[in-house]
Amino acid sequence: MDTQEHPPSSGVGRRRRRWTAAVAALVLAPAIAAPPSTWTTAVMAALTVAVAMLPWRAGRIGLGRIGLGRAAGGVAALSLVADLAYFGRPGLVLLWLPVETAALLVLLYRAIRHLPAPRVAAVTGGLTGAAVLALPLRMTLHAPHLGLKESVFVVALSLFPAAGATGVGLYLRSLDGRRARAVALARREQRLEVARDLHDFVAHEVTGIVLEAQAGQLEADGAGPDEHRALLVRIEQAGLRALDSMDQTVRALREADGRKWGEPPPTRLHGLADLPELVGRFSSMAASEVDLSLEDGVADTLSREAEDTAYRVVLESLTNVRRHAPQAGRVTVFAGRTADRAVEIAVTDDAGPSAPAPTRHGGGTGLAGLAERVSTLGGTLEAGPHEKGWRVRCVLPAPALR
Repeated sequence: MDTQEHPPSSGVGRRRRRWTAAVAALVLAPAIAAPPSTWTTAVMAALTVAVAMLPWRAGRIGLGRIGLGRAAGGVAALSLVADLAYFGRPGLVLLWLPVETAALLVLLYRAIRHLPAPRVAAVTGGLTGAAVLALPLRMTLHAPHLGLKESVFVVALSLFPAAGATGVGLYLRSLDGRRARAVALARREQRLEVARDLHDFVAHEVTGIVLEAQAGQLEADGAGPDEHRALLVRIEQAGLRALDSMDQTVRALREADGRKWGEPPPTRLHGLADLPELVGRFSSMAASEVDLSLEDGVADTLSREAEDTAYRVVLESLTNVRRHAPQAGRVTVFAGRTADRAVEIAVTDDAGPSAPAPTRHGGGTGLAGLAERVSTLGGTLEAGPHEKGWRVRCVLPAPALR
C-alpha cells in the first residue's frame, strides 16, 4: 500500500478527502452544460480522479475495506467498459480525456509501486495500463471520420506515458525493496550482536558461578570459614558482572527504537588492554595456572571492532577451558605480532589429548560464530590439538601504517 500517505482517519487524510471531493466536482461541472450522453465520460473522469487522489493505507478508506488494488482495478475495468459503451459525441470526449488519462497514470504508478503482492501489482498494473492505452479509443471508435490507422496511432502514443509510469513505479519499488531488505539485515545484525553479548559475557560469568559452586560442594568438608568466605566473594563478584552484562543488553534492546536506521546497538567494546583483568578473574576462579604474554604496543594496533573480537576469542577460549578442560594445570594466553606484522592471539592449555573439543552444541555463538566474525575482518581462527593439550589461535590483520 501507499505507506507514505497519512491514514484516512488523520487530519491530513480528512483534508485530502475534502480536496478530492472539490476536484471531482470541478471535473463534473462542465457536464452540466453538455448533452446527457457525455455524462458517462464525465463521471468516469471524476471517479478516476477521486480514486487517484484518495489516501489509501492498510487497505481501508473510510468505513470500508476496499484496498488500492481493488479500487484501481475496478476503475480500470469500468474505463474499459466505458470505451465500448460510450455513444455520445466523440469531440466532447476531449474535454475529459486528458484528466482521466492523468488519473489512470497515477493509479498505474501507485499500483506498481505500493501493492505489496507482486502478482496483485502485476494484474492491477496490467489492467490499469490497458485502460490507459484504450482510453483514446473512446473517441476514435465512435468518430465517423476516424478509422483503424488513427486508432492504432493514438494507442501507440499512449504507450509512452504508460511505459514511463510503469518504469518509475518499478524503479521506486526496487528501491523500496532494497531499503526493506537493508533494514531487515540491520535488525538481524543487531539481534545477533545482542545474542553474542549474552553468550560471550553472561554465559562466561554464569559458567564461573556454576563451577565455583561445584568446587565448593566438593571442598565443603575440608574448607574453613576463610575459604568459604573467599568462595562466596568470588561468586558474588561473578554474579554482579553477569547482572551488569544483562542490564547492558536489556538497555540496548530498550533503546533500539531511538537509534538511527542501521546504527548498531550500544554494546560494550573491550580490547587487548583488558586481557590482564580478564586473565586475573579467570585465575581467581580456576585451579589452572594462567600465564599472560602481552607484547608491548600490540593493544594499539587493531581497530576497535578487531580489538573487541580478539578479546572475545580469549574470553570464549577461557570459558571453554573452564567448561571442557577443568583438569588443565596451565593455560597460556599470548597476544603479539607475527612475522608479517599481523596480530596473533593464542590460548593454549595442557589438559591432554583426551580433552574434548571446546565446543558445545546449542550453547550459543561460540567459536563458530567468532570464526565468522574474524573472517569478516580478514583474519583466521583455528582450534585443535596442540602438543599436550588444546589451542585456539586467531590471527587478525593490522591496519597498514600511513
